[in-house]
Amino acid sequence: MAQEPNLTPLDTGLTAADVHERLAQGLQNDPLPPLTRSVKQIFRDNLMTLFNLINLILAGLVLFTGSYKNLLFIGVVVVNTGIGIFQEIRSKRQVDKLALLSEGRLPVLRDGVVTDRKQEELVQDDLLTVGRGDQLPVDGLIRVTTGIEVDESQITGESTPIAKQVGDTVASGSVLLGGKATVQATRVGAQSFVEQLAHSVKRQRRTASQLLDIINRIIKSLTFALIPLGIALFIASLVKGQSTNRAILGTVAAVGGMIPQGLVLLTSVALAAGALTLGRRHVLVRELPAIEALARADVLCLDKTGTITSGKLKLERVEALGTVPEAQLHTILAELVAATGDDNETAQAVQAVDGRPTVTASEALPFSSGRKWSGARLADGTAYVMGAPEFIFRPVAPALQAHIKELAAQGYRVLVLARVDQLTTPQPAAPEALGLLLITDELRPNAKDTFDFFTTQDVALKVISGDNPVTVASIAQRAGIPGSQQLVDMSTVGETPDYRHLVDTYNVFGRVTPQQKEGLIRGYQDLGHTVAMTGDGVNDLLALRQADCSIAMASGSEATKSLADFVLIDSNFDAMVNVLNEGRRVINNIERVASLFLIKTMYSVVLTLIFIFMSRSYPFEPIQLTPISSLMVGIPTFFLALQPNYARITGRFMKQVMEIAAPAATCVVGYILVIMALGTQFQLSFATTSTLSVLMTGLVSLNALTMVARPLNRFKIALIGAMAALFAVIFLLFGDLFSLVDLLNWKLALIYIPLMVSVQPVFYLVQAGLGKRILSRIHWR
Repeated sequence: MAQEPNLTPLDTGLTAADVHERLAQGLQNDPLPPLTRSVKQIFRDNLMTLFNLINLILAGLVLFTGSYKNLLFIGVVVVNTGIGIFQEIRSKRQVDKLALLSEGRLPVLRDGVVTDRKQEELVQDDLLTVGRGDQLPVDGLIRVTTGIEVDESQITGESTPIAKQVGDTVASGSVLLGGKATVQATRVGAQSFVEQLAHSVKRQRRTASQLLDIINRIIKSLTFALIPLGIALFIASLVKGQSTNRAILGTVAAVGGMIPQGLVLLTSVALAAGALTLGRRHVLVRELPAIEALARADVLCLDKTGTITSGKLKLERVEALGTVPEAQLHTILAELVAATGDDNETAQAVQAVDGRPTVTASEALPFSSGRKWSGARLADGTAYVMGAPEFIFRPVAPALQAHIKELAAQGYRVLVLARVDQLTTPQPAAPEALGLLLITDELRPNAKDTFDFFTTQDVALKVISGDNPVTVASIAQRAGIPGSQQLVDMSTVGETPDYRHLVDTYNVFGRVTPQQKEGLIRGYQDLGHTVAMTGDGVNDLLALRQADCSIAMASGSEATKSLADFVLIDSNFDAMVNVLNEGRRVINNIERVASLFLIKTMYSVVLTLIFIFMSRSYPFEPIQLTPISSLMVGIPTFFLALQPNYARITGRFMKQVMEIAAPAATCVVGYILVIMALGTQFQLSFATTSTLSVLMTGLVSLNALTMVARPLNRFKIALIGAMAALFAVIFLLFGDLFSLVDLLNWKLALIYIPLMVSVQPVFYLVQAGLGKRILSRIHWR
């Protein structure tokens, strides 16, 4: 049986001595898990890769031959890895800095003074003051409350709110959906329930990005292929009578060529650079793959408050419906809000007009997003409720409903104040309407421009709100959201609505419960959409968890921020334009440049298969591939990956890659076979045929680079020109270093000049034939 905790004095809390004693005993809470990997992990994960291991083995083989200049490929690997480590550490610092800005604190009573403290500063028996939207970082005992409702879905799996009173226990990871309470921490750190979950509400990591998933599948396939192919080529070379050194160098060149060095690195660096760029614009990226998820989103679900409106509510007036005068209605409202202890936007709007009186209540039900009303039995014994008319009256009287609809059409958010017999849930007993609260929302200054942008980018905007659908539609129309007239009241759709039909028919959803929000998101996903969801309150938690990509405001609840993939530090929804553009830039550019990496991989695999059975040596030495890997792939792709490219994500990664890579690899293989035939015909040396092979491979790769860089601009033309010039300089000035023969020979020129002239037309002919016939029959993801 669990030992009853010692009760901490409610007037003073723990003393400094008490805190020191608990710290000495190790009864301190754990910090939030970091959002980023440690520097040690970054180094380890970038250095200890399968391909780095393969490259080290290849380097060892080259060392055995004594041809040390052929180790230059290791320098490229080291530089690429170094860039990746530097960029990720740079991004880590930016993310960590923003994480501090968005980190929540909880009010804690110590030595009679309430101070805000971080999660890791809490000790056992601390008294925490928690309210709506807070997420408990410790297990606790409720010491003071007029009534709270808690989401314990992390424990029970059920999202139904659970009412709690004084003396009840609450588990870490629980989210307060309504009310306020003083909670005494009973279990902290490793002893708390949240420790068993690793991280409170935060769900399991999403699947890795589609892009990285495809790339990793390619690499996995290559891993199984390159080792047996390399062994077969080495044995075949020895059988054909080649020297051991020649066989090793040919095998190293073949296996090294199959490795798409830098492709995974470039993708990770591009995502990290995207997180860094967004960080400078005060957007915290919690998971790098989320940048891609948002870039692929074609449906954006908006919560009205904080996205369309600023979240600032104003109580315009109270309209009496019965015999109770307006002045008395204001008094009842003030006492009702004070009794429930609510501090949401509606409660604050009432308090701004009617003040904050001190009251006592024998019974109170704070506002719940699931119930959509709050209530209390005041000192005179009369019970009152305030909230959405549709959830207090079932059904709403036709005359009252018509009047509410008329007010909602004018843009008012309409709530009802009613006298009831009993505060029963989900609906109070015998409600009698006393008055209507007319509340206005302030439209965000740049809302229309932001929504116009998403519309032009083929992102469908949907509004999901707990407010009256007519009011929501009126505000959405003012904000310029298309389809605002297609609205539905979700309180009328029944217990088991057809979500697919609803999302296919309507654009504005009002009176939505948290469970219905989740169902609507799932409905869009069932229809094949990638869904992004914005929210700032606990009523958005289920929907945010269901969405492919979730965005929270920094001004929102701690539970919401802990769950979201992005946190808008300035709570400025306009920043979403930057997030979408950054994601599209990263994904589009990686999809474009990936083909350059895979060209070398494809022709290396094919050439290895061919030269296992040919009498000639493999056409390259390791060092001869370095100019191609660096100048036609490595250097330009890093620049191209940072170029603006905000087009809609097509989701045709492999097809886009193969439309360039397959024709280019085919051309390379074809030209090398022609060179081998010419070498046999004219008795050319290995050095000469390998030089011609490097030349033609480089020119084909240059044509592919030009295609990838389209549409061309001054920068891209300069980049391509610089790479071509450096490639020429290597042949003219550094031939010996790269084992290349002198091409300034007129007899040799008679062979290679016609080949050079033919590259461009041959490349385009092969692409037209291969790209449009073969690829059209294959449905690539």
